[in-house]
Amino acid sequence: MATPLSDASLMAQPTQDAAAPVIRKISISDLSEALRLGWEDFKEVPSHAIILCLIYPILGLVLARIVLGYSVLPLLFPLAAGFALIGPFAALGLYELSRRLEHGEPTPAWGAFEVMRSQSFGSMLALGALLLALFVTWVATWQAIYVAAFGYEPAAAIPDFVARVLTTPQGRWLIAAGCGVGFLFAVVAFCVSVVSFPMMLDRHVGAGEAMATSFRAVARNPVPMAAWGLIVAALLVLGMVPFFLGLAVVIPLLGHATWHLYRKVVVPDSSRSETDPYPPAIREHRSAADFPSVLFPPWPRKQRTNFYDSSE
Repeated sequence: MATPLSDASLMAQPTQDAAAPVIRKISISDLSEALRLGWEDFKEVPSHAIILCLIYPILGLVLARIVLGYSVLPLLFPLAAGFALIGPFAALGLYELSRRLEHGEPTPAWGAFEVMRSQSFGSMLALGALLLALFVTWVATWQAIYVAAFGYEPAAAIPDFVARVLTTPQGRWLIAAGCGVGFLFAVVAFCVSVVSFPMMLDRHVGAGEAMATSFRAVARNPVPMAAWGLIVAALLVLGMVPFFLGLAVVIPLLGHATWHLYRKVVVPDSSRSETDPYPPAIREHRSAADFPSVLFPPWPRKQRTNFYDSSE
């Protein structure tokens, strides 16, 4: 009598599991292993990884210069901290390099840009736009907190600004409120994107499914994921100290390590046999009357495959 009941319960379970990727339970040691593998990937492709990520120091210096006068000082902290919000999207090329190394594929300098051929690149852009909106909202919120503390009067110089922030009650309130609100923004961005982009690159799923998996990964591993968030924050702070130049090493390290963290958290789909993730697009015949559009390659039209079809 027990056998039919057991069989029925076992048959009911895979139906639910087949609808979503399986999340592993990881430990702190898996984080160090992901960092080690990320460093190995960085050593394999250091030159173009650094070239790709030099945009971060340059962007930070340009943003600092754009703001008029010394008014840049109140925005330095939110702009620097905001790199953690948009970093997962900006590291797409690094995930692609790690994916290529994992499959033994060539990793030329332009290999990182092959991510744009992914079937889920549109979903990646959508999620990236969400993170960018979160970044803009964070900067605007910080600006509102600063105005509430000190009004619209700009800091006269760096020593004056530091003294106002560290030695006045308004400055201490600014630190407490700003860090508290920034923590909330960071938690939201982390839960949304910790494994989302690598999963979209690997499985060609939509943004909604990738975000749901990311939330499930955090809920399944709260302590290791919290530790990973602290590791990311600490490394980003170290990278920002020498005028953002350290980000040229920190960003590729974290990007490659995030790919390996995804591999450890999300169980691979054994039903997939993906030999060429970016098959060549079928080129259509176009006449000269289509000039100047004929100068550009057509956008590849690919059939989306449901890799989680329970019927397989």
